[in-house]
Amino acid sequence: MANKSVVITGGSRGIGRACALIFAQHGYDVLVGYNRNKTAAEETLAAASGYGVKCAAFCADISKKDEARRLISKALYEFGKVDVLVNNAGIARAALMTDVTEQDFSDMFFTNVGGVFFTSQAVIPEMIGAGGGKIINISSMWGQVGASCETLYSATKAAVIGLTKAMSKELAPSNITVNCVAPGVIDTEMNTCYDKDTMEELRVRTPLERIGSPSDVAGAVYFLASNAADFITGEVVSVNGGFVI
Repeated sequence: MANKSVVITGGSRGIGRACALIFAQHGYDVLVGYNRNKTAAEETLAAASGYGVKCAAFCADISKKDEARRLISKALYEFGKVDVLVNNAGIARAALMTDVTEQDFSDMFFTNVGGVFFTSQAVIPEMIGAGGGKIINISSMWGQVGASCETLYSATKAAVIGLTKAMSKELAPSNITVNCVAPGVIDTEMNTCYDKDTMEELRVRTPLERIGSPSDVAGAVYFLASNAADFITGEVVSVNGGFVI
């Protein structure tokens, strides 16, 4: 029997890399989507391949519809199908709302929301033809409650939650589940904009008293992609150590 396959956008580092490894560990063929860091993508590819599954990496700017479609086409060429799509790619910029430029607005919405929309749009016909599939979108706890100095990022991640819920209703008759994971403070490069004191404050404010790891998030993503979550759709799973309850 052929392995199941997964496409992970933003799969070269952090949460995306952790997702690639956990899916590979469970026997999935893995396509790692990346935009700029080819070296990191190749390192993730090598690590995932160590589990004996078929792996590939593909460079695409999924904020552009044509490139999102090319990413899915690459997965179909390599694996013949896409069982799971993990929409993880995203960017963040901490700034006062009054300092956000029109270009910042366009870049972040087209990456964080457009990337989810365009990549899902490309894979949906394939999943329908195959009789079903799983789509997991990565949002943020700031998409749930908002964050000062991250108004634009919060808005994009709130949009991902709304998109998840709408997609789940539209795609349920085609046996495609769509869920969302909303991470809290996670130890990734995205949080290097915060100094040591700020990270310590965030740790203390987290009821479990630690910063989350990429593998904490990847575990929730894999659960939503597994058969154990077949009757779950339209949900937002918070992986934040109790920061937002």
